[in-house]
Amino acid sequence: MRTTIFYFSGTGNSLWIAQVLARELGETEVVSMVNWNKKQHIVESRRIGLIFPVYMWGVPRRVLEFLDQLPAKNAEYIFAVANNAGQVANTLVQLDKTMQAKGLLLSSGWSIVMPSNYIPWGGPVSLGKQNELFKAARLKISYIVQEINQRAEKQVEKGPLWQRIIFSGLYKISSPHIPKMDGKFWADEKCNKCGICIQLCPNNNISRQDDKLTWHNHCEQCLACIQWCPQGALQYGRKTSAYSRYHHPDIKLKDLLS
Repeated sequence: MRTTIFYFSGTGNSLWIAQVLARELGETEVVSMVNWNKKQHIVESRRIGLIFPVYMWGVPRRVLEFLDQLPAKNAEYIFAVANNAGQVANTLVQLDKTMQAKGLLLSSGWSIVMPSNYIPWGGPVSLGKQNELFKAARLKISYIVQEINQRAEKQVEKGPLWQRIIFSGLYKISSPHIPKMDGKFWADEKCNKCGICIQLCPNNNISRQDDKLTWHNHCEQCLACIQWCPQGALQYGRKTSAYSRYHHPDIKLKDLLS
């Protein structure tokens, strides 16, 4: 059965998962949630996948917006994969309920643990730990492929009860403030005005004004700008200059720019 996978990715984890899934499923097209409608993309697949990261212990705002235009009229099976740093919490339950309210059926949903890209809370785990997570992720993806091919319909994966209660509350409190959380971004003297951050931003939230980078309060907190800066010139607050950057090693800048 032909499959279309829609992904949202800032630093490559979700795109990598989508690509590995596509290779194992076969006959699968991988499409960016950010760019698909610009191409007037017609989706005829009867199997649709949604791959995205967990932000603030919930579904990213950009993914929720995508659901309003999800071309799933002919879909017989919709699945989702939420990549996270170990706390999927209630994210997939939230997605399921949101889709139901829009008349969409989520057949299955899985969590995959990946290295965190949230640099305001520190740098990435060691390369050894990253490789362990990638290995475990590949095994989980192979399991997911088997489930998809069997058209498994089951409850979505979720975190422990305490996590779902506490983190769902934090998501509801923090989510409305995410667009304006870009106030702590700044560029240091290493910035060479290459413009990669401007090109990568999924919300067109960054511009150069009076030879200075400016963020416009439409942030997604995907952190693509800071993590992909080739000079390591972008910072968030006062601590990130001491932290290593992270993006998935198998994903190249051109993959996201395309």
